[in-house]
Amino acid sequence: MYNIAIDGPAGAGKSSIAKALSKKLGFVYIDTGAMYRAVALFFLENGIKDSSDNEIDKLLDKLDINIKYTDGEQRVFLNNVDVSDKLRQEEIGKLASRFSAVKSVREKLVALQRKLAKKENVIMDGRDIGTVVLPNADIKIYLSAGSKVRAKRRYLELIEKGFDKAALDEKAIENEIIKRDEADMNREISPLKKAEDAYCLDTSDMTFNEVVSKILDMVEKER
Repeated sequence: MYNIAIDGPAGAGKSSIAKALSKKLGFVYIDTGAMYRAVALFFLENGIKDSSDNEIDKLLDKLDINIKYTDGEQRVFLNNVDVSDKLRQEEIGKLASRFSAVKSVREKLVALQRKLAKKENVIMDGRDIGTVVLPNADIKIYLSAGSKVRAKRRYLELIEKGFDKAALDEKAIENEIIKRDEADMNREISPLKKAEDAYCLDTSDMTFNEVVSKILDMVEKER
């Protein structure tokens, strides 16, 4: 199997880039961020917002996450219910970052992610794919971009998804991204960092197609 690991901070474009690459290469795309968001949604629905809650480990035994593809699009199922459209809410994103630092949560999802990577040619994106989940990935990419650029991208993404412009504040989105960066980079378990053997690609001044083309060239040279 051929595995591609893509890491980077919130709003760096990891998911969109990985999806485009998966279609061009015919690989299976595994959105690990969506998996953690599904966990956050599960805990929220069960009244848990604190990552130190003693009920977390008990609830994990009742958690099941499946990934299915419909017309080439990834759909995430939480206990057999399609929750894909609920996972991009800002509150879910904040909680996902918080719960992803819980050791038992990471252990459960990392085991599932590795299992998927052994079955298929995959492109997997997240924050610790090249360093922890798939340390032996065939190629590793670390995507980055300035916080203002990432905030603008998230702002436009939310508008495209139907959010009211009047309710969105780019500066507030940027501040939240900066806070998430700090939390992800400084968490005790699997912090966000570039793998030593990863290609670093700053996409601040690159178009979407330029990024996809650049990574395709990298993959072609490595294979």
